[in-house]
Amino acid sequence: MISRETYLQQLIQFKDTDFIKVITGVRRSGKSVLLMQYRDYLQSQGVPAENIIYLNFESFDYQWVKNEVDFHQLIKEILPDSKEKIYFLIDEIQFVDGWQKIINAVRVSFHADIVITGSNANLLSGELATLLSGRYIEIKIYPLSFKEFLLSKNVDHHSRLVDKLYLEYEKYGGFPSVVIADEVLKETILSGIFDSIVLNDIAHRASVKDTHTLKSVILFLADNVGQLVNPSKISNTLTSERVPTSNHTINKYLDLLENAFLFYKAKQYDIRGKGYLKTNAKYFIADNGLRRHAVGKKEANYSNRLENIVFIELLRRGYTVDVGKLDSKEIDFIARKADEILYVQVAYELPNNTHETDNLLHIKDNYKKILITGKYYEQTEIDGVPIVYVVDWLLGE
Repeated sequence: MISRETYLQQLIQFKDTDFIKVITGVRRSGKSVLLMQYRDYLQSQGVPAENIIYLNFESFDYQWVKNEVDFHQLIKEILPDSKEKIYFLIDEIQFVDGWQKIINAVRVSFHADIVITGSNANLLSGELATLLSGRYIEIKIYPLSFKEFLLSKNVDHHSRLVDKLYLEYEKYGGFPSVVIADEVLKETILSGIFDSIVLNDIAHRASVKDTHTLKSVILFLADNVGQLVNPSKISNTLTSERVPTSNHTINKYLDLLENAFLFYKAKQYDIRGKGYLKTNAKYFIADNGLRRHAVGKKEANYSNRLENIVFIELLRRGYTVDVGKLDSKEIDFIARKADEILYVQVAYELPNNTHETDNLLHIKDNYKKILITGKYYEQTEIDGVPIVYVVDWLLGE
C-alpha cells in the first residue's frame, strides 16, 4: 500500500471538526487506499475499531443500497451504541441517489466525523452545496506524483536511476496499481482503468448509448493534449472521419469527461485584457499512461506529453491553471494560488532562439516566470528567466 502522506495530513488537519471531508478524483487514483490509511491513523490514536464505520458502495455487500431510504436504513442498522465520536468513512458515495440528505442528517444528529469519496465532480454541486453551505472541504486526489512514484520504488531523489524511472513514469503514468505492477501487466491494468472510467463513470451513469462517439472524443482530446480546441473543431474533425456528431453532443461529452476527472479544462486568459476568452480551451488528461492507452501507444508529441505532466503537477500543488494569451503570443500556463502567480513555459528542448523566454519577458509584472524543459541543460537561465529540467522541477517544492 503506497503512502499518500500529503493527502493524509490534510485529513488529519480537519479531524474532529464540523467539516465533512470530501475526497474527489479520477477512479483508481487512490481514494480508497487513503481512507484505509486514515482508518489506520485513527486506530493508532486510540479510536476503537467499532467506532469507525467504513462503507464502500461499490462492494457486493451494499449493492442493495440504492437511495436515501436504503441509506437511512443501513445507518440505523450499523450505528454502534456509543456516546463517543463515530468516524464515518464512505467510499464512492455517488452510487446512492439522495445521499446528500442522509450525510447532512448524520452530521446534524450524531457526534460524527465524516469522510466521503467520489469519482464525479457533481458531488460538490447542487444539493450538497445547499445543504452544507460551506461546511465541507474538498481534498482533490490525483495519480501518484513523481515524488510518490520514486517513494513507491524505494529510490532516493539523488539516485542515478531517477532519469530512467522518469521515462517509465512518463510512459505508464502514476496510477498506483500500474506503478507497482510488472511491466507485462501495466498495459492490461491501464486498459481496465480506462474502460471502467469510460463505461462505468461516464457512459453508464449518464445513460450514454453512443459509446463509439464518446470514445472518439476521448481519442481526439488525448491526441491533441495541449492544443487549443473548441466543440466546433472537434465536431468537424469527427464528422470528417465518418463519426457524425453535433456541437451539442460534444459539449455534453466534454462536461461528462470533466465530471469524471478524466480530463481537466484550462481556459484561455487574456493577460492584457484581464479576462477569459470564451472560444478556445486546452484539455489535459488525468494521467499520461491513460493518454498513451487512448491513442494506441503512439510515441510522438513529446512536447504535449511534457505539457500534460506539468499541468497535472501544478494542479497537484494546489494551483488554479489557465492558458495565457498576450496579444499574439501564448503563455503555456498561468498558475494562481492565493496571492501567488506563476508563469510557466514548457519546451521539450530549448530552441536555437529565445522565443520561449521572450514570451515570458513580454509580461510586464514582477511575478515569477520559469521555463521547464524535457531535456537537461547546463544553462540555468535566459535573460533572468530560470530554466528548470522537468525532473528537477517535479522533485522540487
